[in-house]
Amino acid sequence: MCGIVGYVGRKSAKPVLIEGLKRLEYRGYDSAGVAIIRDGQLHLCKSAGRIAGLEDRLDGEPQLATGTVGIAHTRWATHGAPTEDNAHPHTDCTGRIAVVHNGIIENYAALKQVLEEKGHTFRSETDSEVLAHLISEFYRDGDNGSDLPRAVQQALREVAGTYGLAVVCADEPGMIVAARKGSPLIVGVGADEYIVASDASAIVEHTVNVIYLNDNEMVVIDEAGLRTLTIDNVPVSKQVQQIEWSLEQIALGEFEHFMLKEIFEQPEALRNSCRGRLNMREGRIQLGGIEHLSRELVKTRRIILTACGTAWHAGLIGEFLFEDLARIPAEVEYASEFRYRNPIIEDRTVVIAVSQSGETADTLAALREAEHKGAMTLGVVNAVGSTIARETDTGVYLHAGPEIGVASTKAFTAQLTVLTLISLYLGRRRFMSETTLKQYMEELQAIPDKIETVLAQSDAIKQAVEACVDRDNWLFLGRGYNYPVALEGALKLKEISYIHAEGLPAAEMKHGPIALITEGMPVVVVAPRCGTYDKIIGNIEEVRARGGTVIAVATEGDDRIARYAEHVFYIPDCPPALQPLLTVVPLQLLAYHAAVARGCNVDKPRNLAKSVTVE
Repeated sequence: MCGIVGYVGRKSAKPVLIEGLKRLEYRGYDSAGVAIIRDGQLHLCKSAGRIAGLEDRLDGEPQLATGTVGIAHTRWATHGAPTEDNAHPHTDCTGRIAVVHNGIIENYAALKQVLEEKGHTFRSETDSEVLAHLISEFYRDGDNGSDLPRAVQQALREVAGTYGLAVVCADEPGMIVAARKGSPLIVGVGADEYIVASDASAIVEHTVNVIYLNDNEMVVIDEAGLRTLTIDNVPVSKQVQQIEWSLEQIALGEFEHFMLKEIFEQPEALRNSCRGRLNMREGRIQLGGIEHLSRELVKTRRIILTACGTAWHAGLIGEFLFEDLARIPAEVEYASEFRYRNPIIEDRTVVIAVSQSGETADTLAALREAEHKGAMTLGVVNAVGSTIARETDTGVYLHAGPEIGVASTKAFTAQLTVLTLISLYLGRRRFMSETTLKQYMEELQAIPDKIETVLAQSDAIKQAVEACVDRDNWLFLGRGYNYPVALEGALKLKEISYIHAEGLPAAEMKHGPIALITEGMPVVVVAPRCGTYDKIIGNIEEVRARGGTVIAVATEGDDRIARYAEHVFYIPDCPPALQPLLTVVPLQLLAYHAAVARGCNVDKPRNLAKSVTVE
C-alpha cells in the first residue's frame, strides 16, 4: 500500500518522480506529494486526490524543474483522512528534513508526546510525520561529513512497527537515505543515477538493474554512489539483480482498463506459467525451484496453505488439488488469523504462502511463524525477488507478468496453475501413474486456448450484466472445486462495482441464505459438468421457485441448463480439477462489466490498494 519514489542523478528529478507516481498509483491514490532539493532549499508540493492534481500544481512551479534530488509519495490513507496536510512528504519543524513513509508506526502516539514535550509542532494526523521530527531530533550537522544516515539509524531504533521510507535533507542536498522493515523497497541502479521505489514499475523505464533491501537494512545514495548497511550500521554487500519484465508489459495498450487487459492476458500468462515445466516427451513435471527439496516434499504429511483475499481463494482450490491429485491432507488458513494464534505444526508439515506481490504483510508474518515452528516453507508468488520469495525454503514463481489492476485476475489463474503443477509433481512421485499424469498435462496445456473461447463471450456477458446491474444484492453458488470460484466471483463484484455479493457452497443455501432470495435477485451458479451436477440443478430450481434470476456458468453442449437459467455462459469441457481455470473467467468479466455499467473506477476501486503491506 502507498507508493514511494526517490531520485538522485543528473537529470531533473521532477519528471522521474511524477512518472514514477503514476506507475505506482494503483498502490494508493488518496493524495500525493513531492519534495525536491534545489539550491540548498527543500521545496514541497502536495495535493489531495489523484496524481493529476499534483502534476497541475507542479506545472505552476517551474523552478523545481532543475532540482536533481527528490522524493515522492502516493498515499493510501491509514492514520488521518486523505487531505493535503496528511499527504506525504512530511517535514520537521525547520522544513529542512522531509520523509516519505509506507507502513505503520505502532508507537507513534508515545513518540509524538515526547517530541511535543521537546517543542516539536505537528501539522498532520498521521503516524508518519513522527519520523520527520524524530530524525530531526537526532540530526546534527557534524564536522566529519554527513550526519543524516546516523540520524535515521538512531530514529529507527526508537520505532516499533513497519516502514519503507526515504529521507532527504536540505543540508545534505545530494543524498537520499532509505530503509525498510516489513514494507518493500528496492533501488534501481542506472548510469549515474539511482531510483528508490516501493515497486519495480516505477524503475523499469530507467533501468532493469535493481537491488532489494531486506528488513532492517538501509541504503545511502549520494554523489559517491550507493552503499548499503544495517540499521545497526553494519555494512552489507548486495547483489544487483535484473527485473524480468519490460515497460511494454505495464502499458495499457488498446484496452480501456488494466483489469480488462489482464483478463485477456490470461491465456498467455498461463502459457508462461507452464513454459518449460511440462515435459511431455518424458511425461514429467519440471519445477526447478523445488527440485532440490523433492525428497522432503514427497514425504510431506500435511500441507497448510496461507494467504489473504483472492490468494486465499486460490489456496482453497489448492486444498482440493493436493488432496485429490497428490493424496496429501491439506488445509487453508487466513494468514491474518494464523499469525495470531498458536498453530500446531507437526513433523513433515509444509506451509505454502500464496501471494501475488510476495510482500503481503499478514502472509509474510504467517510464513515467519511457520518457520519459527519448524515447518518447511514454500512460496507461490509472482514478484521475483520479493520478500516471501527470498525468505521461503523453496518456491515456484507464477511468471504471470506485472498485474496493475487492483482486482487480481491473471495472478489468480496463474496461482491455480502453479498449485496444479505442484500437486501433479507430488502426485506422480507418490502414487499417480505416468499415463494419468500425461492426461492432466495435455489437458493443462490446452487450457489457454480454452480460455480464449470463454473470453469471446465478453459482449454477451456485458449484455446480461446490464439487465441486472441495478440490483444491490447478488448470490454466487458453486460446489466442489467451484465453491471457491463462487467466493472469488462474489469478491470481484464487491471490489470493483460496490455491489454486495455473497459466495457460498450451493448446498449451504438452504441453511439460511435462501431467506435472502427475492423476486429478480441475481444468483450466479457455477454449474459445469461434474459429479454434483444434478445436485446443483436442484439448487437452481430452489432459486427459481423463489423468483431469483439465474446466471449460470455451464459446460459446452449442456442444453438442459438453459431451461433453468435466464443467462448461460459456457466453458469447454475439462477435468473437474482444472475447471476453476475456466469457470472464473466469466465471473471476472461479469464483475468488470458491472463496474463499468455503474460508472465505477475499475482499476482504482475506492478504499483499496494493490499490495497490502500493512495490517
